[in-house]
Amino acid sequence: MYLLANVFLIFSVWWPQMYAHEEGIRTHKYTINDFDDQLTQKHHFIMFYAPWCGHCQRLAPTWEQLAEMLNEDDSNIRIAKVDCTTDAKICSDQDITGYPTLKFFKSGEKDGIKFKGTRDLPTLTNFINEQLRESDENPPEAVMKKTSPLTELDEQNFDAVISKGKSFIKFYAPWCGHCQRLAPIWMLLAQAYEFNEAVTIGKIDCTEHRKICTKYEIKGYPTLLWFENGQKIEKYPGERTLDGFKKYVENKSKTAEPVAYQPVEEQKNGGEKEAEEPVIEITAQSFREDIKSGITFVDFFSPWCGHCKRLVPTWELLGKHFQSTSGIKIAKVDCTVPDNREFCNEQEINGFPTLYLYKDGQKISEYNGNRGLDDLADFVNQHLAHDEL
Repeated sequence: MYLLANVFLIFSVWWPQMYAHEEGIRTHKYTINDFDDQLTQKHHFIMFYAPWCGHCQRLAPTWEQLAEMLNEDDSNIRIAKVDCTTDAKICSDQDITGYPTLKFFKSGEKDGIKFKGTRDLPTLTNFINEQLRESDENPPEAVMKKTSPLTELDEQNFDAVISKGKSFIKFYAPWCGHCQRLAPIWMLLAQAYEFNEAVTIGKIDCTEHRKICTKYEIKGYPTLLWFENGQKIEKYPGERTLDGFKKYVENKSKTAEPVAYQPVEEQKNGGEKEAEEPVIEITAQSFREDIKSGITFVDFFSPWCGHCKRLVPTWELLGKHFQSTSGIKIAKVDCTVPDNREFCNEQEINGFPTLYLYKDGQKISEYNGNRGLDDLADFVNQHLAHDEL
């Protein structure tokens, strides 16, 4: 009995330490002392777990990856966890009946939305995307009206709305912090021109309506474009303040001259061709065709991921570096897009960013080195030199 008691004591000390080590330090752990207060600060995605739970242990590395991607100082969402064996009251109040239970809490709300999908990284990030899209751009009550003066655009009504008069359109993404901070100002601008039939203030979600945003070459969020009679005039160049927007609208309403906008795919053979993008965007549907010949170096990413965001400028430079090299393509795949989610699972994408090199349609190697421009270029050149031998 004495020996059994000692074994139990050792196990009770060792087990929590092992589990904590596996989970890492990026995930915030809440207790009864701070749970309610933390929910008022940001949106939250919380794992309610028990240390002995096998499913929880298997989810722990993925949850830690999610936390590493999203738990940054300027993020509007936090990835956290609650141990139901030590904070049973929280779990009881949240009606937790099985482990792990994952819930999304909108900022300031105590009732969470339960996640019911498969527990892989692309599905989890897509769930977050859907929840943030619903809560994004809900301006304070002080600037809300029963009928919103801000025109919500989609692929069905976009062309019709911008076809007549002048339109000032915000292209945004729900996960974008700058977009969220701009939302109440943009609503006030819409209210200022609510009864001006010559000017439309609108917005379009680029994560929902990628076709429109691709057509107008939206590369960052928010992007603010001015249209006249169906034609794109220019990108807004000024400060993102209400006064700045009003002065811009007044000025453009008096002086703007239409400049025909012609997407690349609609250009005539005799016209001047725009430069191709250095990084091609690949989808699940186009993937096989895009990688079937030559070398294709692909960045599988999530818009939420901090490491992915930091890689973007370097990846663009890498694309430019090889832009004139025949047989080499630098590409990217957004794994949070619903049509790409299953495809990313098939490609065994378990973290972001994942960098795979393909040759003539076959996966050759995963890149795990430093993400500097020279290192990435050397990796591609090594495979190019090998092919030329």
